[in-house]
Amino acid sequence: MAITLCFDFGNTRLKCAVFSSDQMVEEKLLSGDDPETISGLIETYHPEFSILSSVVNHKPDTEAILSASTRFHKLGHHSRLPVTTPVGKPETIGADRLALVVAANRLFPGKNNLVVGLGTAITYNFVNKFGEFIGGSISPGMEMRFKSLQAFTAKLPLVQADWNFPLVGYDTRTNILSGVIEGMAAEIDGIIDRYREKYENFNVLLSGGDITWMAHRLKNSIFADPYLIYKGLYAISEFNR
Repeated sequence: MAITLCFDFGNTRLKCAVFSSDQMVEEKLLSGDDPETISGLIETYHPEFSILSSVVNHKPDTEAILSASTRFHKLGHHSRLPVTTPVGKPETIGADRLALVVAANRLFPGKNNLVVGLGTAITYNFVNKFGEFIGGSISPGMEMRFKSLQAFTAKLPLVQADWNFPLVGYDTRTNILSGVIEGMAAEIDGIIDRYREKYENFNVLLSGGDITWMAHRLKNSIFADPYLIYKGLYAISEFNR
């Protein structure tokens, strides 16, 4: 069975998923993209294929090592995709967003899909029933909201995410927890409602690092999958073979 390494280099974490044929078998959190780390993955798994989605300035050696040892594909606006992309400025679309909409379109073809990516930023990515990625919107993610309250005020502290807080906060910490986490849930539900009013045959997918904080707080019915971006990357790798 062919092994494919699917790399997701985000603003917060560098990760890799290992696929055997079309089944994801393992996720690896990487300490960095130094040559030793990338070469070590190749020596361990002996992949035939690899694909990279990166929204950071990764080391040039990463692509060189993968190209030398695998059939490598760097995801970008020049990639062949099973969906179409906005005609405005396709070169500005984050590679992670492309992977998410491809996964959604593959899992739920013929539906209007809104994919909500919960990472450093929250991305709302809409691919219609014709397989056209129209666009969406971007807003600050959870960690960014916590940090901005501390950075742009004189006395508010930096608060870490926590499950245990009331709707009505009783001190500064719980006020911030309620405002950030409940505020995000209300934002996401509100945007979903706006899309649902406009589109029939509508489906919502949720993914990203903060999925465990949000999935149970949303009133809307969603399809939650923390590994959605990897499934999109694998599909794009397969499409470009």
